[in-house]
Amino acid sequence: MRLLIVEDEAYLAKLLRRGFVEEGYLVDVVDDGAKALAAAVSVPYDAAVLDVMLPDLDGFQVCERLRRSDCQVPILMLTARDTVTDRIRGLDAGADDYLCKPFSFAELCARIRALTRRKGTAVQAPVQLRAGRLRLDPLSRRVWSGSSEVYLSQKEFVLLELLMRYPDEVLTRSRILDHVWGFRYPVTSNVVEQYIRSLRRKLGSDLIVTVRGMGYRMPAAPS
Repeated sequence: MRLLIVEDEAYLAKLLRRGFVEEGYLVDVVDDGAKALAAAVSVPYDAAVLDVMLPDLDGFQVCERLRRSDCQVPILMLTARDTVTDRIRGLDAGADDYLCKPFSFAELCARIRALTRRKGTAVQAPVQLRAGRLRLDPLSRRVWSGSSEVYLSQKEFVLLELLMRYPDEVLTRSRILDHVWGFRYPVTSNVVEQYIRSLRRKLGSDLIVTVRGMGYRMPAAPS
């Protein structure tokens, strides 16, 4: 699946691109409205993430022009504006969804998946993930330890899924924060440690390894 990201803030654009690439998307990034228009009409994207605040044409104008040109790519507008008026304006301009900053990257991914389903794009069902006695189903969002189902909160599930997708790879705190909590927490927050402790209580202390000074990893075959 191919995704267009229109974002002029370089750091955020980089994080979004990295996150979606890790989710298996082909990603193109542009940083202004004119480039977005040119890209969207020339490439058959499956979805577009469109920031409202752009240096030339704003996101509302880009969306309106794309719809007038009969470009029907599903569009999610991304913005710091949180008023009802702005949300209505975005939807009236032709956007399919609207997400306010700060946001969770996991929620953004879920919304993009929903948009592509509405469009009718064929989306391959996620393969169940396994690590030792653990089994995780991304589609139903359920987790089992052996034959027993384990009930996790939304954030616990997203964190565990991230660790299981990269077995034996050390994931830094900043990478985990970016993926699970988006841009809500500073790098000094101890929220990652809190959730790691919670997962260990529910799943077993041997399942997640602390790599001192670096981050955390999940062995491919924990004992």
